[in-house]
Amino acid sequence: MTPYSGVDYYALDDLLSDEERMIRRTVRDFVEREALPEIEEHHSRETFPRHLIPRMAELGLFGANLKGYGCAGFNNIAYGLICQEMERGDSGLRSMVSVQGSLCMHPIHAFGSEQQKERWLPPMAAGKAIGCFGLTEPDHGSDPGSMETRARADGNQFILTGVKRWITNGSVADVAIVWAKTNEGIRGFLVETDRPGFSAHDIKNKFSLRASITSELVLDEVRIPRDNMLPGVKGLKGPFSCLTQARYGIVWGAMGAAMSCYHTALEYAKDRTQFDKPLAGFQLVQAKLVHMVTEITKGQLLAFRLGQLKDQGKLRPEQVSMAKRNNVGNALEIARLARDILGANGIVNEYPIIRHMLNLETVNTYEGTYDMHTLIIGRDITGQDAIR
Repeated sequence: MTPYSGVDYYALDDLLSDEERMIRRTVRDFVEREALPEIEEHHSRETFPRHLIPRMAELGLFGANLKGYGCAGFNNIAYGLICQEMERGDSGLRSMVSVQGSLCMHPIHAFGSEQQKERWLPPMAAGKAIGCFGLTEPDHGSDPGSMETRARADGNQFILTGVKRWITNGSVADVAIVWAKTNEGIRGFLVETDRPGFSAHDIKNKFSLRASITSELVLDEVRIPRDNMLPGVKGLKGPFSCLTQARYGIVWGAMGAAMSCYHTALEYAKDRTQFDKPLAGFQLVQAKLVHMVTEITKGQLLAFRLGQLKDQGKLRPEQVSMAKRNNVGNALEIARLARDILGANGIVNEYPIIRHMLNLETVNTYEGTYDMHTLIIGRDITGQDAIR
């Protein structure tokens, strides 16, 4: 196959700065040389390549778009390109970056005390402390406001009780950002994972996101200091703002997975001969490839404009919902079309397509399902809430 050099039908590169292109090239090289040679094995074994975490930190990938405290301070276009290249490798790689930076470091950076920031952000940026984000519960996914996890005050402490499920990095985290109901509403807490009563159990036998650690967290009367509560936010605004940050990365990341599938299918179609000519010479195959590159191009432009709005401080969560819904849904369709072009070869791990297709089934569900984002946009444009 021709070496991968990106997908850029509308010359989007011309709109990127030299620094943004350099960051993309650096991450692309890292994925190509260090992650891709072994990601299929980790997918097969249901493990995450934890030895890559120091390299990811060295490249400034954790909290990449945050400023200060050892973070790289890249702009949001550059951060999006990082997510794109990481997910071209595997959704599990991008999930590690998203969870560490957007779901764990962001709430500390945005809502934490100065003491909390100084304690956690530098080691998290350096990859020496790993975080996880405890919002989803076994019976409460799309409706986090109905969470059952409770935090009750007891003098200068809080006591947390509850269960969180589908938590990336749960069993390897040093700190969990746990959202719980209190007498004054939903609050966020920094829970060190070595505290008595805290346990994490990995969820195995997944068919999707296998190269990612997914856990269930159990909090059984876990005592933490009152100072571990995030002081700067109350209610669902806190976790929802974190999800907006993470969804932004997914908008770019999904296009990375789609690009991998498209590139693989295009090169395969050029090389594979049937009925005495390359597959690429057949009309139906060309129609699939044209649809794929068109949807990738549209998704790239959505992501790029979203990044501009984010850097300008004009981004609205509903705009992120539109891009997440569109890009992930189309990436999943692109993966399926690519698998179709490869025929039986599309289901073997010699090619990355089936792995991306399986991963995207999860990406289409987490951080808000396709349907929930549809209703979020519907509410925004009509003023009528169809969610409840």
